[in-house]
Amino acid sequence: MSVSLTGRSFLSIMDFTPEEVRYLLDLAHELKRKKKQGVREELLKGKNIVLLFEKTSTRTRCSFEVAAMDEGAGVTFLDSKSSQMGKKESLVDSAKVLGRLFDGIEYRGYDQQVVEDLAKYSGVPVFNGLTDVEHPTQALADIMTMEEHIAKPLNQCKLVFCGDTRNNIAYCLMYICSKLGMHYVGFGPKELRAADEVMARCAEVAKETGAVIECTDDPAALKGADAFYTDIWASMGEEDLIPERVKLLTPFKVTKELMAKTGNPDCIFLHCLPSFHDFETTMAKEQLALGYDIREVTDDVFLSPNSKVFDEAENRLHTIKAVLVAMLA
Repeated sequence: MSVSLTGRSFLSIMDFTPEEVRYLLDLAHELKRKKKQGVREELLKGKNIVLLFEKTSTRTRCSFEVAAMDEGAGVTFLDSKSSQMGKKESLVDSAKVLGRLFDGIEYRGYDQQVVEDLAKYSGVPVFNGLTDVEHPTQALADIMTMEEHIAKPLNQCKLVFCGDTRNNIAYCLMYICSKLGMHYVGFGPKELRAADEVMARCAEVAKETGAVIECTDDPAALKGADAFYTDIWASMGEEDLIPERVKLLTPFKVTKELMAKTGNPDCIFLHCLPSFHDFETTMAKEQLALGYDIREVTDDVFLSPNSKVFDEAENRLHTIKAVLVAMLA
């Protein structure tokens, strides 16, 4: 079946069919191969995109900028200090203006409704660089990394997300696993379990793809995992929740002992980054002085040969490039 995504927005994995998700992954692999070979086709020559950032970022910003420039597109970056959107100008008015000036808009911020409204009113493709409930470009990079390091089809793979199973990363992993017929396990405390409506959405998709989607606090569910994933315990703007999160999530810290429960010595470790895996950051040191160990993973896992976190970080570039090319070229 021929797939065309030209003119589409990339707001949620759930907006795409399994065939379309597969197309984006295949395109990402192809574009990565070409970049490694030094092939430059400038598939976006003459295009211009704007990056709207309400939340700071390293990987998302750099990946969008390099991906666009690799393919010949112009890039404009606007953070909350550089734009009047929502302050002196309504979101609707800003969207209409930006749609006249740019071929595509990326948004990274808080409210999913913002990225939805940008797509509704701008008239051009809009790309979700992260909201409180979605991080679809990250999920593509995660699955691409699994394909590079696990020698079996995705529909035979088991992915465990360990920690807060209701955060934006966990939700996007649930969505993409359901689309690709994978086995997803959200392993975390009952207090931070995925919402019933999210589970229900994934269950509907799983009926068609054969996926298995479950959330549990039973370590027995870790058995046979091919990939083990975690995320920081408090996202940007949630620092006041650290005491509660440390109490709830410390039993789910990713250690060698926990990964051993998979029974799979080749199980890879994934993380969206940034990660608290040591005490070399200002925040980790400050929280430790207050009596809180905020490490969600230990160094013996993060720095192990099984850790593929930096391949995963690089793959943000290639999957974002695939999204831009598919929808703008």
